Amino acid sequence: MTTEVRVPTLGESVTEATVATWFKKPGDAVAQDEMLCELETDKVTVEVPAPAAGTLGEIVAGEGETVGVDALLGMITAGGAAAAAAPAAAPAPAAAAPAADAGASTDVMVPTLGESVTEATVSTWFKAVGDTVAQDEMLCELETDKVSVEVPAPAAGVLTEITAPEGATVDATAKLGVIGGSAGAAAPAAAPAAAAAPAAAGKDIANAPSAEKAMAEAGLNAAGVAGTGRDGRIMKDDVARAVAATAATPAPAAAAAPRAPVPVDDAAREERVKMTRLRQTIAKRLKDSQNTAAMLTTYNEVDMTEVMALRKEYKELFEKKHGARLGFMSFFTKACCHALKEVPEVNAEIDGTDIVYKKFVHMGVAAGTPTGLVVPVIRDADAMSFAEIEKAIAEKGKRARDGKLSMAEMQGGTFTISNGGVYGSLMSSPILNPPQSGILGMHKIQDRPMAINGKVEIRPMMYLALSYDHRIVDGKGAVTFLVRVKEALEDPRRLLMDL
Repeated sequence: MTTEVRVPTLGESVTEATVATWFKKPGDAVAQDEMLCELETDKVTVEVPAPAAGTLGEIVAGEGETVGVDALLGMITAGGAAAAAAPAAAPAPAAAAPAADAGASTDVMVPTLGESVTEATVSTWFKAVGDTVAQDEMLCELETDKVSVEVPAPAAGVLTEITAPEGATVDATAKLGVIGGSAGAAAPAAAPAAAAAPAAAGKDIANAPSAEKAMAEAGLNAAGVAGTGRDGRIMKDDVARAVAATAATPAPAAAAAPRAPVPVDDAAREERVKMTRLRQTIAKRLKDSQNTAAMLTTYNEVDMTEVMALRKEYKELFEKKHGARLGFMSFFTKACCHALKEVPEVNAEIDGTDIVYKKFVHMGVAAGTPTGLVVPVIRDADAMSFAEIEKAIAEKGKRARDGKLSMAEMQGGTFTISNGGVYGSLMSSPILNPPQSGILGMHKIQDRPMAINGKVEIRPMMYLALSYDHRIVDGKGAVTFLVRVKEALEDPRRLLMDL
């Protein structure tokens, strides 16, 4: 007997959603009401629970796919888990019972990576061979050219094999490792190894390969180096500090005779780290943008007095009513959407010999993360309120920092805003995010003396930069766009009047 998993009701006027994340894969046992997957609409995120207990037999709509209301997502086979377990539970000869228990194993496979992603790089293993793992405990982390993907343990037991070590490139169907039996079953096999190496580091965290090499060269034992990496992992900097501490220890008086200075090898003080797939993609896309587009930047400055006053007056009431902080990004997003209506070529793109004009605004908001720059997209930003924009930006920003953004969330943008001001940038020339034809650069707000009605006043000023593709946007259009943004921010009432 099978049970269909379908898209639930998404809400009034919402007719479709994107499959963001599957928490289970085919063959996994599921309990009734256990979360199977997560859908994203242009308004909310919807979790889909299992309508019945059993085994997930098929995923019909993969991650990144767009589905309508009541669309089929997958199939659950009732009783599949129990049936699969039945043969193992059958009586067996006493001598064969331990072997059957110890022989059970589960392959750790690459999870669904997202639409059009065919391979990933194993960046970090959190467990080593011989470690006991719990079901759903994080085993390793993969990196694609867009996002980081954590791989949970499909079953409890002992990690008996790692088939794809750190740094290995794997395809979407590859096996990463094997989980075998239970902790008890694996204990006898692990005992000889433990007895043979009583002087091991005393921890089962895999250290950075560069650290292992540095310790070997310096003649240090891992037990004498304090690790500062994840879960106490020893990094190359930790080895360098340990070497420096050893060198700083006063030598015995007998060894105090002057010696010739030892030449320092610069190569030994360098660290070569392979670029992550995300950083490689960022580098390639930015360079492709410069090579392809006829990129030009125009500048202006905006007096932020009115926006800051409006924000100060209403921010507490805004947060109390909407549950979101009133920041500057919603003002800039609204101002850009307003200006794009007047200068539509800035919201267009070139496709061969055609110009594609977008009748909507999917706003990309550049966000810095520990692994690099990503650009989550706020869809239909031109139809959103200030509160909806602020909530969307906050939610996307948090997911970006946590490395949880899906592929779908970073595709389809028509225009981008980049805020270098949060890092203190006073002025810059942002690079286009292809195939888009425009990107607005925000910068630091700085008090400067300005001539206001014949008098010098100190005003909070911000430089604005619009980089645009001159193949499709003329100078007049670019300057007009930036002036309209400036006017809307210096007099926010224009946004309400659509002026």
